[in-house]
Amino acid sequence: MLDVKKIRGDFPIYQSDKPFVYLDSASTTQKPQVVIDAVSTYYNAYAANIHRALYEIGEKATDAYENVRLKVKAFLNVPDTHSVIFTRSTTESLNLVAYAWGQKFLKAEDDVLVSEMEHHSNLVPWQLASKKKGVNLDYIPLADDGTLDTSKLGDLISSNTKLVSVGHQSNVFGTVNPVKEIIAAAKSVGAVTVLDGAQAVPHMAVDITDIHCDFYAFSGHKMVGPTGVGVLIGRTELLDKMDPFMSGGEMINTVTMKESTWNDVPWKFEAGTPNIAQVIGLGAAIDYLQLIGVDAIHDHEQSLLKYGLEILSQNKDITLYGNAANRGAVIPFNVKRVHSHDLAKFLDTDGICVRAGHHCAQPIMNHLGVSATARASFYLYNDKNDIDQLAKSIEKTARIFA
Repeated sequence: MLDVKKIRGDFPIYQSDKPFVYLDSASTTQKPQVVIDAVSTYYNAYAANIHRALYEIGEKATDAYENVRLKVKAFLNVPDTHSVIFTRSTTESLNLVAYAWGQKFLKAEDDVLVSEMEHHSNLVPWQLASKKKGVNLDYIPLADDGTLDTSKLGDLISSNTKLVSVGHQSNVFGTVNPVKEIIAAAKSVGAVTVLDGAQAVPHMAVDITDIHCDFYAFSGHKMVGPTGVGVLIGRTELLDKMDPFMSGGEMINTVTMKESTWNDVPWKFEAGTPNIAQVIGLGAAIDYLQLIGVDAIHDHEQSLLKYGLEILSQNKDITLYGNAANRGAVIPFNVKRVHSHDLAKFLDTDGICVRAGHHCAQPIMNHLGVSATARASFYLYNDKNDIDQLAKSIEKTARIFA
């Protein structure tokens, strides 16, 4: 088990005497001082634009920014046939693929396959593409236990399937999807594969070489990094054929008044001044997670998940959703007679932070037959006492609404 007391010492938000139980890391994580320092040091000591300045601090900023690409490559075992592109978020990364690849290569009557489990960020872009290009959009159905029903995958994937895009881990159920099985089926018909890894990268060891997908997207803010930075990993041969997602400075090679040519990948997809400080902060976050150990974090979370399910299942007023054998440390639930929004506000009076709503996954809520759920999600700075406090506060709230 992790030394949670020691880890909390790394996070400024835990230094207050005010009650604080943070159980919403699936939404965004707290930030350790080393990440905060990395961002502030850039602004304090060498704030300059990158790839442009020939003076010392400009070269330092460029080196610091580009070094994070190497950190991402090593952290996820990205092979040389891929490129690491910095974006603002997982959402922007997925939109980049939907626009720069989808708008160029999809055509009427092609099929795109997603799943019923997707975050809106990996559903709405493909809905827009399907309407604009006349593409058929289908989905892998959700089973009642919070897993994907892949039994009919062979029927859903055909020679018309040009792209398959699914989440690596569900933000609602925590379900870790059988992505290698799905990717193998997609590749058997030559389809391009995309994974939304926003919920996976912070919580488990991810090996891009082993997964063998074409595109992989994730965000910094869900892995103790800053907000405003995301990553898209893509195969260079695909990226080379794609048009730029945005245009302007830095993404060009030559410009005349009549036409322009594009910079090499990955810079072709990084128009304008990027989020330099945030990318540098992401590098510090990767260093921090590697220092703790991703496998150790995963084992710690699994222990909390098991304990949380045991404790919450003892309350007969609580309905738990999802029962996947392979899942991350996320527990969606509802309390009888208490709307999840009301529950979240009452828990907040005890200093407990949980998510309440549809979690940007309305099709899942529709499948469950509910408008919303509460969600507790755990990370490296949580312990069993956090779960005990959650259970006590839920019981107190339930008595109020009885």
